[in-house]
Amino acid sequence: KKMKILIACEYSGVVRDEFLKLGHDAISCDILPCESEYYTEDDGHYRGDVMDILYEDWDMMIAHPPCTYLSNAGARWLYRKKGELNQERYKLGLEGKKFFMDLYNAPIEKICVENPISSRVFEMPKHTQTIQPYEYGHPYSKNTRLWLKNLPLLEPTNIVEKKGTFLPSGTSRYKHTNKNKGKKFPLTDKERSKTFKGVAKAMAAQWGK
Repeated sequence: KKMKILIACEYSGVVRDEFLKLGHDAISCDILPCESEYYTEDDGHYRGDVMDILYEDWDMMIAHPPCTYLSNAGARWLYRKKGELNQERYKLGLEGKKFFMDLYNAPIEKICVENPISSRVFEMPKHTQTIQPYEYGHPYSKNTRLWLKNLPLLEPTNIVEKKGTFLPSGTSRYKHTNKNKGKKFPLTDKERSKTFKGVAKAMAAQWGK
């Protein structure tokens, strides 16, 4: 059955493209232009606020809301010296949580919201499962949580040996090539947010039936 699917907060088209390949009416949405390797924006990308189209008649939504202020990785900026809460950053985190919950509570039958581990102070709802890139053919670890509604757990498709962490602590990481071994390169927000292709393929294959 052909489904109408919204891929929220995705500029790369990685997840959208896998559903398009299966014949679904899939649309990605982001404030950035689409950078798909396979399709153009005309093939299904809404550049703008996802709230503009959230309440249309969707069969499924897979959402990747920003995690900048929610993620546990940014906890060192959330607290000032002596454990004092950074109120400005805390407020931004609460705004991020509201956006997350708006997506999670959208009137769509099938929902998946993806995010990394969040800071406890934001009291996020209990996640459904945690997945790792190395379970889908990519030899890295990166704790990714999924909040699912009316969707089965995402099953591993290609478990490979883990070679390292995709997002080490700090503001840079080692590029995973022998040529650049020992050299550090900045990891952009775009690189951090892009879904692994193996995960995208699993989502389409298992949820796009």
